[in-house]
Amino acid sequence: MALFPWIVLRFAKYTQKKIYRDSIHAILIQQNLLKNLVEEAQCTKFGSDHQFTQIKNYTQFRNEVPIQDYETLKPYIELIKNGQENVLWKGKPNYFAKTSGTTSGIKYIPITKESIPNHINTARNAILCYIAEKNDASIIKGKMIFLSGSPILDKIKEILVGRLSGIVNHHIPTYLRKNQLPSYKTNCIEDWEKKVEAIVAETIHQDMRLISGIPPWMIMYFEKLMATSNKTVTDLFPNLKLIIHGGVNFQPYKNKLNQCLGKEIDTMELFPASEGFFAFQDSQTNDGLLLNVNSGIFFEFIPIEDIGKTNPIRLSLESVQLNTQYALIISNNAGLWAYNTGDTIKFVQLNPYKIRVTGRIKHFISAFGEHVIVEEVESAITSTAQQLSIKIKEFTVAPIINDANNNSYHQWFIEFDEMPNDLQNFAEILDNIMRTKNIYYDDLIQGNILKPLQIKLVRKHGFNEYMQSIGKLGSQNKLPKLSNDRIIADALLKYTIN
Repeated sequence: MALFPWIVLRFAKYTQKKIYRDSIHAILIQQNLLKNLVEEAQCTKFGSDHQFTQIKNYTQFRNEVPIQDYETLKPYIELIKNGQENVLWKGKPNYFAKTSGTTSGIKYIPITKESIPNHINTARNAILCYIAEKNDASIIKGKMIFLSGSPILDKIKEILVGRLSGIVNHHIPTYLRKNQLPSYKTNCIEDWEKKVEAIVAETIHQDMRLISGIPPWMIMYFEKLMATSNKTVTDLFPNLKLIIHGGVNFQPYKNKLNQCLGKEIDTMELFPASEGFFAFQDSQTNDGLLLNVNSGIFFEFIPIEDIGKTNPIRLSLESVQLNTQYALIISNNAGLWAYNTGDTIKFVQLNPYKIRVTGRIKHFISAFGEHVIVEEVESAITSTAQQLSIKIKEFTVAPIINDANNNSYHQWFIEFDEMPNDLQNFAEILDNIMRTKNIYYDDLIQGNILKPLQIKLVRKHGFNEYMQSIGKLGSQNKLPKLSNDRIIADALLKYTIN
């Protein structure tokens, strides 16, 4: 065992050098990658529909393949779900990653044999870059915890279906399994509160070196550890070296995490999604995320002001500029073609290519990773109002992170045409409908990370008064139904009633 960290360190340095070599030749790698992707998919229905046999370069690809979203790809996905082969990619996908996205409802994202290494190896490479930079492989001597969803998978025909984190759990390399926590049995617990209690019981006496997860889930785990041990996390785990995070903006949680930890330790940001693992933080001295240019994904970029246009400007990697907001478009070896991920990024470095995630294209709430979209909240409040024969004048929703009582929840600002007889009953029905519409929101409620939604009553004409106060009262100006921050919500407080 004494030799093992030395071997890992050698491999880490080799991997780091290869990644940096790839980054230097990123443009050529991307050009060759697109050519190979198109050639591999010539026999597919999508390839036939879009003249793949005639495409020889990026300009031709751009002319033949329009920008896609899930709704435009959905007919192809349905063919795959019904058992058809060679639809978006050769053969059939190994998995569908089931996700509730910010630009559509529930989505089934294909993951193929060829695309699985993108998800697995990129996470590995991020850790190896950390080891190489630190010149220290001792992190692998202790335990590593990956806070994730259940690895239990369903099936559509013969294709396995589950959340991405659950799918990835089945592909963790054998040499890491002995250090991986929680156990498979604990990971399968569906009730998040019970699951975290079981994770605490499994880990509290272990030598934890690495902890990975979405920040709100880590906070819940840390708080239970502290309540059980009466120690800070770093007192409990003195050899803890690295926190890996992604999925939501880290900054709102940073102070709380450091409070739980007892001191600052190294952190690493990842940019994974069901559609692909796009980038990762490769250095502790630079918070930019290194674009994953040689992992089965061809990247395009649309200036944010062109989103929604019939013929938007589409740029390959060689044409991007620093500090410009772009929508992230991908084509990959899972069968996604010119696919709008819904993410916005900007480049903070061009050699190598490093990005920063700046948000999402459409209005949404994902303060805790719940990915609530406008369609879901509009449908939920409409159903609730119809069920109780109540009329709604206007509404908007924003998150509250850690109020005076240390609770987090979605706050709904509602102006009723007529008040319901029982406002609490209205809120409970609305919350239950939201939970049926969004699986991540339901998980957060079950896990007690989010409390059920709360309603702030907006006085009569209050929304109009607010819109007038910002110079946007009129038919051409619409109040966003969702905000991932509290700019609108805090301004609306002066127009509310008890």
